[in-house]
Amino acid sequence: MAFEQKIKELLDKRGEARMGGGQKGIDKQHEQGKLTARERIALLLDEGSFEEFDMFVTHRCTNFDMQKKSYLGDGVVTGYGTINGRQVYVFAQDFTVLGGSLSETMALKICKVMDQAMKVGAPVIGLNDSGGARIQEGINALAGFAEIFERNILASGVVPQISAIFGPCAGGSVYSPALTDFIFMSKENSYMFLTGPKVVKTVTGEDVTVDKLGGAMVHATKSGVAHFVGETEEATLEMIRELVGYIPSNNFEEAPMMATGDPIDRLEDSLNTIIPENPNQAYDVKDVIHAIVDDGKFLEVHEKFAQNLVVGFARMGGMSVGVVANQPKAMAGVLDCNASRKGARFVRFCDAFNIPLVTLVDVPGFLPGTGQEYNGVINHGAKMLYAYGEATVPKVTVTLRKSYGGAHIVMSCKQLRSDINYAWPTAQIAVMGASGATEVLHGRALKEITDPEEKAKFIAEKEKEYNDLFANPYNAAKYGYIDDVIEPRNTRFRVIRALQALQTKKDSLPMKKHCNLPL
Repeated sequence: MAFEQKIKELLDKRGEARMGGGQKGIDKQHEQGKLTARERIALLLDEGSFEEFDMFVTHRCTNFDMQKKSYLGDGVVTGYGTINGRQVYVFAQDFTVLGGSLSETMALKICKVMDQAMKVGAPVIGLNDSGGARIQEGINALAGFAEIFERNILASGVVPQISAIFGPCAGGSVYSPALTDFIFMSKENSYMFLTGPKVVKTVTGEDVTVDKLGGAMVHATKSGVAHFVGETEEATLEMIRELVGYIPSNNFEEAPMMATGDPIDRLEDSLNTIIPENPNQAYDVKDVIHAIVDDGKFLEVHEKFAQNLVVGFARMGGMSVGVVANQPKAMAGVLDCNASRKGARFVRFCDAFNIPLVTLVDVPGFLPGTGQEYNGVINHGAKMLYAYGEATVPKVTVTLRKSYGGAHIVMSCKQLRSDINYAWPTAQIAVMGASGATEVLHGRALKEITDPEEKAKFIAEKEKEYNDLFANPYNAAKYGYIDDVIEPRNTRFRVIRALQALQTKKDSLPMKKHCNLPL
């Protein structure tokens, strides 16, 4: 009988822990259009796979009568489970318990799953919904944040780290997601900022709403903090599951292969005519990406931020690849501050986790102007340059059209240890475009010509002369900087064959404590 009583006590305690802050809190969460921590975990992980840790942990604080406000689990649900059969570790903050505020013991729970993930080599996924540090715990709460941040830092480049924001994430709370590899936000009810609207108003006099200050679309379009935005929490969790399918579990593994019925030698005739006759006319580089990857599937990262550069994951011949492509449809595909740091971060993630890089080039240069120079385009451009030059994963580059000046170098040129560089017949690889080159090379002669018709004729002749010399890939191919000029419709086949040939690639870096990336 005593044994049965103990079993009942266990089951009762489990039931209590699963209720978090109680039915009232759960109802309020639902009224706000939000899921609970446990509902989120159930949608994220394979059904029945979740194994929970520390269900019976409670806080240790007695300040401000906190001993009267103690809940089993202390505001975070932690454990491990699987996504499509692959193990992941997860923690989900529970807003129904004291607003999901971080205590010393909550931090210990989170640190435990992060430590375990590092030991076994599995991704960590954090579902954030918290009012910040638990004020009643003072320095202990701040110490808890710092313990988490240190683990984020140590885990970086070792296991993938993914954060999802499903409610408030303010003050010190924002730094853990910022240290992770990818941040997801749901379009409604999620926001991130260091200081809230009231503090902003007090300090700067600026009136701003929560949504305008740190809402999902602000971080997806303006700051670049959010990599993905889902219409709903359910859609966001499904996007996380999709992302996990493209990436390995740790830095010693290869990304998972996926069988495909899409033949590697599939010809895509549309690519033979996709480049417009007019070199200044735009086209959508995503049409090229969808045409060459397996089954046309492409998971774009940072879709709404710095749209002049497209980055994301796809599969080619079943292999997971990271795709980086200039987008002529946005700002003519130029590189600027935001595009450079977007590209650099993506390239470094792929390199850290053994994901080959496929780069599609159509770049007229870097965006000029005081706005760019004052915002440090030199440093930001150097980040992307550094990322490609440091990367040791297989790198295949295809120049589609323009590849001018410093931007040519930055976009995975041969001298940055790109392994195989192809070009389409439409490629133009030069220091600059014909118009600018003509002004530089023949500036004195142009000043001496006063007749407008004669000047226009002279410019046309010199631009044609320059284009005949450089507006083709053969000059670069002559020096071996381009390995082959390929027919556009064969791009899929040639890239996949290159990736297959590079599967056993070994490259190394000089011994060092760590790099000093231009930040």
